[in-house]
Amino acid sequence: MITSGQLKAARALLGWDQRRLAEAAGVSLPTVQRMEASDGTVRANVDTLVKIVNALQNAGIELLGEGASSAAGGRGVRLT
Repeated sequence: MITSGQLKAARALLGWDQRRLAEAAGVSLPTVQRMEASDGTVRANVDTLVKIVNALQNAGIELLGEGASSAAGGRGVRLT
């Protein structure tokens, strides 16, 4: 699962706007906008989520899920 906050934070670390993420993931801009407007966990079909996560990971982002190893604990993002 990915939250809208993680998605925004990942884009901020990369210096990407929503359009750049949409292009990198091969999804539409309104899709990214809708995902980021979600309250909490992003809702999208599995294919779209995979595309977004892959685009972020290919750019060097490591998404941390609940309970994942991190110094502070909790959810977050890390630029690798």
